[in-house]
Amino acid sequence: MQINGEAQDKPGTALLLVAAPAGKGRLTDAGSVIPVLAAVSPAVLAGTATATLIELADPLDPQAVLTRIRGAAASEGPLTVVLVGQLQLDRRQRAVHLALARTTPSTLRYTALPWAWLVGELRQRRPGTTTLYVDLVADAEAWQLLGREPLELPNGARTYGVIAPPPGRRRTTQPAYTHALAQILRTGRRSGPDELHHDALQRAATVENALILGPEHPAVQPPPAEAPPAHVPVEDDPHERIAALSQAGYHREAVALALAAEQRAVQSFGADTFAAVHWVEVRAHLASVANDPDQSCALWLHTAQIRLDTLQQAPDTPDVETAVDRAHHQWDRIRNATHARRLAPQLVAQRRRVPGRQRAALDAIQKKLERLNSLPPS
Repeated sequence: MQINGEAQDKPGTALLLVAAPAGKGRLTDAGSVIPVLAAVSPAVLAGTATATLIELADPLDPQAVLTRIRGAAASEGPLTVVLVGQLQLDRRQRAVHLALARTTPSTLRYTALPWAWLVGELRQRRPGTTTLYVDLVADAEAWQLLGREPLELPNGARTYGVIAPPPGRRRTTQPAYTHALAQILRTGRRSGPDELHHDALQRAATVENALILGPEHPAVQPPPAEAPPAHVPVEDDPHERIAALSQAGYHREAVALALAAEQRAVQSFGADTFAAVHWVEVRAHLASVANDPDQSCALWLHTAQIRLDTLQQAPDTPDVETAVDRAHHQWDRIRNATHARRLAPQLVAQRRRVPGRQRAALDAIQKKLERLNSLPPS
């Protein structure tokens, strides 16, 4: 990134604030970005020769967070803030808050960071010295409010990013925008924030009805309808048609639609993106429904590999665990011993990286593999 003006000659500061409630109140898997952000040099984040890093991962106390923000805001050089988390609405005061690790709906006023505090601290900085990247999910009430009133932003700060709608019951979104941002910055690239924001949006495949913050979308308002997950494109959404074809037994037709959607995602956003990997997972599910565990297992292993090695998701990320768990389940269904032996090394390698929540999952694979190896070739 590049900062114009004399400020770029001074040491910079990068503030990473990643927060989300624990338990059922979590709307976003915010913590999954910590490993990829940690791999980015603070100087690259700040766009300066040297920089100080302030990292707040799942902080508990809003007053302590305010103190760290205040310290970062007091720095003289360029300041880059990366903010990942979820917005919740204080019903009594109608004020938006950033949820922290202990935040619940009933304790919001005491355990979350008022958005106005963040804006107030950054607003005091000299114009042109602050860049703010946000990757946020709003709860239902905050989302409705944003549909009527734009989120207050710090004047003088360049603000980029996305605010996604609530993901639906018992679902969490992935901070795809920040993952994309970090992947670009890990190369050491120092492009301007406008170009970086644009490239991150393209790579992350943000849904059209998310609120996009940036020079091209200064106050885009979302429609009131509930949206699909933030990493799935909504243009010509074929999910319902694919499900109907699959349930009716038209497996080839369903797979053809999924492949077409995957090709569009690859052409628009790239092969190794959240948008594209989603459709590979759809095909893995379709193979399972069509009673083809060999193909399903292979596809789930492929998606897990992409999520771990390309998208840089942590092994305990729910999407990664799900991919490996489903690959394991489909492998157990394979009846052809030769096919099972062929997929076993990759599954073992994945299980070593992603042990999951099932106890002794790796041992179960090894025991079955010993039985398979004792059988004559199929």
